[in-house]
Amino acid sequence: MMIKTYCISEYLDEKNIRKITEVCEKCGSSIVFYKSAADSDGRVADAEVVYCNDPAVLSQMKHLKWCHADSAGVNNYMETGLFDDGTIMLTNSSGAFGRAIAEHIIMVTLMLMRKMPEYQKIVSEKRWENDLPVSTIADSNIAVIGTGDLGRTAAEKFKSLGAARVAGFSRSGKFKEPFDEVHQMREFADNACNADVVVVCLPDTPETKGLINEEILAAIPASAYLINVGRGVTVDQDALIAALNEGRLAGAALDVVTPEPLPADHPLWTAKNCIITPHCSGDMGLEYSVDRTFDIFCENLERYAKGADLINLVDPRKGY
Repeated sequence: MMIKTYCISEYLDEKNIRKITEVCEKCGSSIVFYKSAADSDGRVADAEVVYCNDPAVLSQMKHLKWCHADSAGVNNYMETGLFDDGTIMLTNSSGAFGRAIAEHIIMVTLMLMRKMPEYQKIVSEKRWENDLPVSTIADSNIAVIGTGDLGRTAAEKFKSLGAARVAGFSRSGKFKEPFDEVHQMREFADNACNADVVVVCLPDTPETKGLINEEILAAIPASAYLINVGRGVTVDQDALIAALNEGRLAGAALDVVTPEPLPADHPLWTAKNCIITPHCSGDMGLEYSVDRTFDIFCENLERYAKGADLINLVDPRKGY
């Protein structure tokens, strides 16, 4: 029986439409493309498989067996409740965004180390002052919380720039390349005293909400910088604002916050030495990231047609 497949994405181009069509023909699957959930409204009830950019459309699909999310984070998909019992499979696009986000991490780390927030203020006031002390990634100690694709790719970048040591922290503490060492997350406070930079690459799960709290922030040296590219809910923002404004943390760079968009009157906007970007570090405007999400989907289409295990399968108990 033909597999009813739909692909809903604003990032579709002729190259990827052709690639997906060829795989579907090979697998005995029909394929229909839509640019948005609005375009597909009322037309996808018979879907067995869908590449999706909006979980709201899934409620229309009465025969769904597998959904592929175009993002790495899937908390909004999990909130639908459709995947709780594992009857419907959910895969994500983890592995598509590491390159872009790792480069963003390096960019904001260097901005903080080279005192760009302070220099931007100096220049905006038309002052010519250039005597701020700066630091360098070379010979620094880096702590990366989260050892998945984002954390591993960031670790590679830091090591290529001469970081002295890159330590990973995860729930399991299982060692992974290219980290020099990996610890369980509960060991972070005991190891944080040596960190020059702390990078948070965690998904939004019940276990990670508020994980970077006042106690964790207090364990990080006052001279260190905090980077968050995972999800905003993992960081206690009130505690972070206090640490920044009181000089108990040298600076922070946040690509994710809560809520998003951040209200105009939120105190995070004016926190000392805080760089905020609007959740753009893994932007799908990068052609590599877009192509990679479709590559993962295509590989899984072939696996699905053969009855083989899917890659990037989300564990509903963990939420990633």
